[in-house]
Amino acid sequence: MVKPLAFKGDKKAKKRKAPSSQADEQLLTENKPKDVASAVQEDDSWVTADSPSDINGPIVIVLHSTPLTCIACDAGGKVFASELENIIEGDPATAEPHDVRQVWIASRIAGTDNIGFKGHHQRYLSCDSIGKFSARTEAMSPEESFVCIPSPDTPGTFSIQTARERFISVTEDGTEIHGDADCISFNTTVHVRMQARFKPKLKASKELKAKEKVSRKELEETVGRRLDDDEVRELKKARVQGDYHEAVLDVRVKGKHDKYS
Repeated sequence: MVKPLAFKGDKKAKKRKAPSSQADEQLLTENKPKDVASAVQEDDSWVTADSPSDINGPIVIVLHSTPLTCIACDAGGKVFASELENIIEGDPATAEPHDVRQVWIASRIAGTDNIGFKGHHQRYLSCDSIGKFSARTEAMSPEESFVCIPSPDTPGTFSIQTARERFISVTEDGTEIHGDADCISFNTTVHVRMQARFKPKLKASKELKAKEKVSRKELEETVGRRLDDDEVRELKKARVQGDYHEAVLDVRVKGKHDKYS
């Protein structure tokens, strides 16, 4: 299930207190360690896409202009450059959206390198034959398909190519966006900011760290006895490598042998 977007400064909804009869049960539930998948899924922080394969889910396309802007659209499908407010010391690699109109949902077209960008109003970003942008179509065609090409000089940045092999560009003052640039330049370079939970490498890294975070007490409860330091290290390593259950059985059998030896 897709989570609603959260922006900096938004107030978090207060949870209702459970009746006193359920207090103990609630406390036990809250203290349980989170499932690895749910912990990763709840990460709604924003990170920078490093490669085209990263680009997926909610994104912000940050344009190199002064002031820094991003591609946005209104409910009528008008596409415009929107000034970014959530940014640290003018660094595009720290940008985050403050308005849902600045967010696009990136989805890859199966079997191709093409990506479609769907706006908050469920319409796709489109570029016509003269390089003019709109977001009014409900289905994808070649005009709604784009290719993100990594910039050769600046890692972590891209140039976005249209179906007509032209590039998205922005004027230096950030007032106009065009889709008719015929070559890669500073004005065609963009940062793509995305939610961390959709980034493959980061997601895998977080899952790995979550697997490593298991206490000695949890391991001893699973095995059913006290463990020495070597056994704890062995079980933690097994959780990361994926043979945790087999390792638990081995430790249990070892414990039985030690008991009767």
